[in-house]
Amino acid sequence: MRVLHTSDWHLGQRLVNLERTEEHQYFLNWLLQTIEQEQVEVLIMAGDVFDNGAPSNTALKLYYDFLRRVCATCCRHIIITGGNHDSVSTLNAPRELLECFNIYVIGGATPDPLDELIELRNTQGQLELVVCAVPFLRDRDIRLSVAGESYEEREQRIKEGIAAHYEAFVPHLHQYKEQGIPVVATGHLFAAGSTACDSEKEIHVGNLGQIGAEQFPKEFDYVALGHLHRPQQVNKRHHIRYSGSPIPLSFSEVTDRKVNYVLDFEGGKLADLKELEIPCCRKLVRFKGSLEKVKQQLAVYDNSDYTLTAWAEIQVELDTPLPDLNQQLEEVLSLKPEIQLLIHRPPLIKAATQTLEQQVHEEMDLHTLREKDVFLKRCESAYPDSDYSELVATFSELLELMEQVEES
Repeated sequence: MRVLHTSDWHLGQRLVNLERTEEHQYFLNWLLQTIEQEQVEVLIMAGDVFDNGAPSNTALKLYYDFLRRVCATCCRHIIITGGNHDSVSTLNAPRELLECFNIYVIGGATPDPLDELIELRNTQGQLELVVCAVPFLRDRDIRLSVAGESYEEREQRIKEGIAAHYEAFVPHLHQYKEQGIPVVATGHLFAAGSTACDSEKEIHVGNLGQIGAEQFPKEFDYVALGHLHRPQQVNKRHHIRYSGSPIPLSFSEVTDRKVNYVLDFEGGKLADLKELEIPCCRKLVRFKGSLEKVKQQLAVYDNSDYTLTAWAEIQVELDTPLPDLNQQLEEVLSLKPEIQLLIHRPPLIKAATQTLEQQVHEEMDLHTLREKDVFLKRCESAYPDSDYSELVATFSELLELMEQVEES
């Protein structure tokens, strides 16, 4: 059986208020072609179908158009699990209808883990693959609140809850392993030994919710993960992987290769795994350095390999403030219609006499600051010599509760 592992589509995502619809459509078209070319039989999407819990009509159309078209391919089974950005109710609403087309949707965790265990059979009714389709596990799914618990106790309870959720499948998997049926698990979480980037919204603060590769039961022949946008193995485990996002979702991902994984199972085991690089139709590019260096980089930039206009982030390093900086950059950009400036960060002033405002040159662009970024900066200012980790943890939990209220 041949399986394709993808995740983190984030349909409906906007970058500095610009839509990514063309890029997402380009990817979905490529995915359909790849399914046919590679003769993929099972498609697994490991969370974050949408970028938020109330997707736009455009994002919903992308999603349902893709499902309609994939049903006409050689792909016989589609499994979709919810991520932390997804609304459980939005994903689950058409669940019974989609199951008629062998599209299995697990928007959120259920009281019985067996609801997440999916048997995939061939046209003759023979069992070929078992999938433990675990979605993003929210606090309410894995633990009960305990009054007065410390940050460390809460962290441990979350880790234990996630590990217990996966362990609950094990007694039911023995029969499949005895028959030589391969077992795949999904997850949408942060696993120890993996690296994140700016565009990933943290599920929990610090190490909360972070579990190790060894906590996934050995009965899983492959673990298809979502949430982190860089494709990677977890702790060098060949069979535990993040596929990453199909398009760069922030400028921190400009150097990332975007891939999906194609898996072959034979004799009840993972026999082969290969990366398929996803072609890019729009380049996100960063220009940083002295004014002359940035102007030169802009002048020589070649966008001929991409069908869409490049989106740029610029930050200039100066010895002293330059009143006509914007005018000089605009003159260069006017000659480069294939580049659209999205983010112009405040210049870095290297002179010793710079003002306090000029010294604070970190990620201060309002388009890229998140709620937690603002809260952390406030804590750093108000409690420079104190440990405010529990305060941050409480704030993060409040954000999660607000998201859950919005979804319900």
